[in-house]
Amino acid sequence: MIEIHNLAVRQGKFALSGVSLAVPMGRYAVLMGKSGCGKTTILEAVAGLRRVESGTISFAGRDVTHLRPAARHVGYVPQDGALFTTMTVRDNLGFALEVRGDSRADIEKRVAELAGWLEITPLLDRKPYFLSGGEKQRVALGRALASHPPVLLLDEPLSSLDDDTRDMLIELLGRLRELREVTVLHVTHNRGEADRLGDLVFRLEDGAVGQTR
Repeated sequence: MIEIHNLAVRQGKFALSGVSLAVPMGRYAVLMGKSGCGKTTILEAVAGLRRVESGTISFAGRDVTHLRPAARHVGYVPQDGALFTTMTVRDNLGFALEVRGDSRADIEKRVAELAGWLEITPLLDRKPYFLSGGEKQRVALGRALASHPPVLLLDEPLSSLDDDTRDMLIELLGRLRELREVTVLHVTHNRGEADRLGDLVFRLEDGAVGQTR
């Protein structure tokens, strides 16, 4: 479960306060709102990338408000995917597992599993420069899921894709939703994405979060 209570964060002159929402365990939540309203700021606070001025963030009852990002055990896909450009797809997928100290055999097994599920096995030895936008987003999603995080945070993961590629990735995320193995908070301004993916839909407007579904 992701629970945000009375959160206050600041980014330069921009500030949010009194933000609260809850996502039950295993559910897929979408946070909507106009560009610039603070959706990404909230997501970064949940990921541990943005300092919290007040309020609390908890996962399954565990207070993570002031923990470092690595200690929160979340999967995070930023808007641009942010792949490691000098690494192959294989190494991007296995990066978190290598940092964690998993064995080479376990890393290879998990990378193969993810590549098969994401349908990117033929791309494993390529570097990001040679990937399409949709392929990069699949790799970014796989990297975020590699260590089996209980929480997955997605920041506008489909915003820069053409319609066909977006539909393909919505189908993939829909399969992830059906598994109920991870609690998802997906930020977007696209109503179609929210309608097709969200079990719960929240809207951030004028600094307040309301649930629309």
